[in-house]
Amino acid sequence: MNLFRLILIFFVFTSQVKANAIYNLIKIPNLEIYEINTKNKLKYFYAKNSFRLGVQKNIVCLKPNEESLNKKYKIINENLNLYTSNFLKKINLKYIVMCENLSISGIGTAGIPDSAMKTLILDIEFNKKYFERVIHHEVFHIINDSHKEYFNQKIWVKFNSKDFKYAKCSTCTDKLGLETYKKTNGFFTEYSQSTVSEDMAEVFSHIIIKNKIKDDLILEKKVNFIKTNLLKIDSSFKF
Repeated sequence: MNLFRLILIFFVFTSQVKANAIYNLIKIPNLEIYEINTKNKLKYFYAKNSFRLGVQKNIVCLKPNEESLNKKYKIINENLNLYTSNFLKKINLKYIVMCENLSISGIGTAGIPDSAMKTLILDIEFNKKYFERVIHHEVFHIINDSHKEYFNQKIWVKFNSKDFKYAKCSTCTDKLGLETYKKTNGFFTEYSQSTVSEDMAEVFSHIIIKNKIKDDLILEKKVNFIKTNLLKIDSSFKF
């Protein structure tokens, strides 16, 4: 009986130390290691229990289903393996957190990037049709946050027609559609038309998934802008 108690105490103690170590790294509670020995040195965690974040605790994400977690990890890992460890280091991305039903103030979101903590939280149950593309969309937000000097919004706005105006924020508009337009006319998706940063992220994600542009001079300028400035961050980046 005493031996059993000692083993139990050791297990609880080491688990708590591990949980505390993760929290000290990225300031997110209730996480467990999923995989830390990866090709590009990304560290993957999952929500062992649901968690809340933010000053007002308005960021919420739930514990994922194990079967779904295992399936989605493979997809996430495969997509993020497109980025080298050198590139990820330059954009300040090191930790991936996987959970379900991610939301901010009750509004669902695919991901929450935090370049300061080198962390990207992903909702593994986000729309299956666009899930892989959305991974790269969120990566761009990390890139942009880490290298704003290369992604001048005033230059970007001039690519559009003079009568077009973005919304003040991505939640200040009903332009939320993620379906890729057959006839683009300067934008890959409806969501591209919400804000400059979301437009840039949508262009980047379409570049990564090899979506081809058809007779759209505005999009050609946007694509060239993203590619040119990515190469300033990492000249060996592969498109």
